[in-house]
Amino acid sequence: MSLQAGIPSGILDGDLLQCEDVHRVYPVKVSPLFRNLLEKPGDPIWRQVMPDVRELRDEGPLAMEDPLGEEARSPVPNLVHRYPDRVLWIVSHVCAVHCRFCTRKRRWTRPVALNEEMIQRALDYIARTPAVRDVLLSGGDPLMLSAAMVDDLCSRLRRISHVRILRVGTRVPFAAPERITDELVGVLRGHHPLFVNIHVNHPREITPEAREACARLADAGIPLGSQTVLLRDVNDDPSVLEELFVELLSLRVRPYYLLQMDLMKSTAHFRTGVSDGLRLLQRLRNRISGLALPQFVVDLPGGYGKVPLLPQAVEKIEAERIVFRNYEGRRCSYPLVEGEGPVLAKLLGKDG
Repeated sequence: MSLQAGIPSGILDGDLLQCEDVHRVYPVKVSPLFRNLLEKPGDPIWRQVMPDVRELRDEGPLAMEDPLGEEARSPVPNLVHRYPDRVLWIVSHVCAVHCRFCTRKRRWTRPVALNEEMIQRALDYIARTPAVRDVLLSGGDPLMLSAAMVDDLCSRLRRISHVRILRVGTRVPFAAPERITDELVGVLRGHHPLFVNIHVNHPREITPEAREACARLADAGIPLGSQTVLLRDVNDDPSVLEELFVELLSLRVRPYYLLQMDLMKSTAHFRTGVSDGLRLLQRLRNRISGLALPQFVVDLPGGYGKVPLLPQAVEKIEAERIVFRNYEGRRCSYPLVEGEGPVLAKLLGKDG
């Protein structure tokens, strides 16, 4: 499908027409609700879902196809075992929207099909790995599956005695809230303890429809959290994040993570400095409730896991890199924006 076919008439311009090449490499997908939220090129919704020619210019050692090392940590296809007691299971390759900063863009045109054989291999791995007590259903977006399919997957996981916690990572309540039906909510409610973590990046995504979707989930006793990716020229502003986090809390959605951008190829134009996130949260601390403040974390390249941006997680700061020590005590370096080393050292109390 051409790029223009999926976008409302009247919103195209000459710059967008040059993005057909991007669309062929990284296909555009925009939900009906997000299409209605588009106002003009460059607005916060536009930047998240519409193509940018810079996506094809991002090359070099920091432009990674699999920045989190998921493929190397997949004992069976679509199952990522990165931490000792939990696994991430990619149960769908379909999303409501294609986020242009997605860490799994490599899968947009090369999905690994979910079929019964793949499902059974994942379930068999989990069943024979008693250390796994927490399963995160991810994708794509698991809530793009039918309610019956979600019920079947959760039911089969619940038959594994050592699986205690089920989690769902989704963007559906804000991007396609019409999918949060009574049937789906009933299915999720039937598999407690089950947690839903929702991806949302900007207060304009909090529409009346999204409010209703969150209310349905919360009223069913499903704990809701959020994760927000820090994105240049989208939400790297304290007033934007303040409005987002406070509004989320009013919806009974606990802000959980503010995520530093992954080093995914084609996404460098979204990346902020590590120090930017720290400064933003420092500006918000005590201005808003601690309940509304998420953890700022970096998901380390190569699959080393998430680390919070706290002084004790940082071993040293150099001119061009920050060296972390992860939960296993292993060192991993992360690149810094030019000139931010001294600023970051001061923010973290590592300036000697």
